[in-house]
Amino acid sequence: MQNAEQLNTTASPFSLNNKSSEDLYKRWRDKKLASHPQNIADLLVEVKDPRSLSSNEYNALLGLTQRANMAIYVGTTGTDPSPEIPMAVANKFGLGQINKNWLADDNGLTSLTVVNAGIRKKYIPYTNKLIHWHTDGYYNDPDKQIHALNLHVVQKAEKGGENQLMDHEIAYILLREKNPDFVRALMQNNVMMIPAGTTSSGGFRSDRPGPVFSISTDGNLHMRYTARKRNIVWSQDPLVTEAIDYLQQILNDENSDYVFKGLLEPGMGLISNNVLHDRSAFTDSIEHKRHYYRARYFDRLANTDSYL
Repeated sequence: MQNAEQLNTTASPFSLNNKSSEDLYKRWRDKKLASHPQNIADLLVEVKDPRSLSSNEYNALLGLTQRANMAIYVGTTGTDPSPEIPMAVANKFGLGQINKNWLADDNGLTSLTVVNAGIRKKYIPYTNKLIHWHTDGYYNDPDKQIHALNLHVVQKAEKGGENQLMDHEIAYILLREKNPDFVRALMQNNVMMIPAGTTSSGGFRSDRPGPVFSISTDGNLHMRYTARKRNIVWSQDPLVTEAIDYLQQILNDENSDYVFKGLLEPGMGLISNNVLHDRSAFTDSIEHKRHYYRARYFDRLANTDSYL
């Protein structure tokens, strides 16, 4: 069966095809691990106004996204609800192909806050419940995968609502170092399937099978994953089961050097190449009603190719 690696023709450290690919991987891996941030504080960059980043501010954020596929800006806009803040950041990083999903605002941003009425209340991002580890857009069609995910905080909850973050390339390394066949198994095109169902407009949606790991035509790694149990069908291949079990061990390791946990404050924001993340449950109050802007993009942050 053709896998997600065979669709790519560009030399990439994520390929397992031949000896030259292995050499490229080892050089990339060593550089990656040597330069990777050690904790969430290393991801922080203080900025005056995210809408008008200085050259130094932009370069600091860019450097982090090149090393860790993510960075967190610490702005001074506080609870300013202007959608221009996250839109300006996205524009600065070359993002233009926003995923205007059916529940998004007119500008393509999604206002994530607890909703108790209407269609949104049926979907977990609009509740205060825990959201397990995932990358965004795992249920999208194969040609509509999300390559960049940005968040901007307008208001935090009264209690809870922390995020855990992990660079998906680190997850790839840990899996490959444990057993390269884990990666091969997770590159199969039938590994993880979203079963058929009804679309938002009431139409029929067919099964959506796909890989966990795939290599883009530009040689970068994409990850499609969710730890949820409902409405997900995994391949029954024993090697796939073993690989997913090990991935869950990686993500749930409380002593990991690569899982970063923190609470984003108003005015802060995450820019990322759709890294792995979760969200803890939270409690709102009148003064602190959690409100995040989420922006998903079909393109990747500019100038962050993994093999550069």
